[in-house]
Amino acid sequence: MAMSLSTLTSSFSSLSFSSQVSQKPYSLSLTPSLKSSQFPKTKPPSLTVVATVVAGPLTADLDTSNLEKYVKSRLPGGFAAQTLIGTGRRKSAIARVVIQEGTGKFVINYRDAKEYLQGNPLWLQYIKTPLATLGYETSYDVFVKAHGGGLSGQAQAISLGIARALLKVSEDHRKPLRKEGLLTRDARVVERKKPGLKKARKAPQFSKR
Repeated sequence: MAMSLSTLTSSFSSLSFSSQVSQKPYSLSLTPSLKSSQFPKTKPPSLTVVATVVAGPLTADLDTSNLEKYVKSRLPGGFAAQTLIGTGRRKSAIARVVIQEGTGKFVINYRDAKEYLQGNPLWLQYIKTPLATLGYETSYDVFVKAHGGGLSGQAQAISLGIARALLKVSEDHRKPLRKEGLLTRDARVVERKKPGLKKARKAPQFSKR
C-alpha cells in the first residue's frame, strides 16, 4: 500500500513550523528578604578544653606496695636473713625462694603468683608441684625473688628453689622429691647458632647448580 507523491506533498504543506526563537535568556532574580548587613558580624565562640589529671596511685601499684609491705613484715632482714631458703635456676632464670609456715600463699616479686604468671595453668602447676608432692599445699607460704629469662624458665626455677628449701625443713623430704625429679637441675639451654648455618644445626638448602 504505497501513498502517492501528491498526497504526501499536500500533507506536508498543511504542517506549519514556528522559527521564532526568543533572544532573551531566562533570568531568575532572588530578592532576599533580609540583608546581611542587618546582622552583626560576630566571631564564633572558641572552644577550650581543660583536662585535669588527678594524681593518685593505680590499683596495681597500690596492691604491689601493700604486698611489698606484707613481705617485708613477714621476712625481717630480707631474703638473705632467712633460714628456709632455696635457690633454683633454669635456662637464664634465677629464683630465690623462702618458705614459711602459712596458708599456701605464693608471692613472686611482690605480686600474686597467678597474676605474675598470667594465669598460665602449666606454670602454676610447676610452682605447686613440690608442695603438693609432700602434701603441704596449705602448710607453707612461698615468697620469691625471680629475675632473668622468661616466665616459663622462672616458674621451673621456682619449683627447684622450693624443693631445695623443703630439704632444709627435713632431710626426709629428699627421697619423695628425688623420685619426682624435682631436685634435678635442668641444664638444657638453647644451642648456639653456628656460622654458615641458619640455626644451631639447620643448614641452607643445597643447590647442585
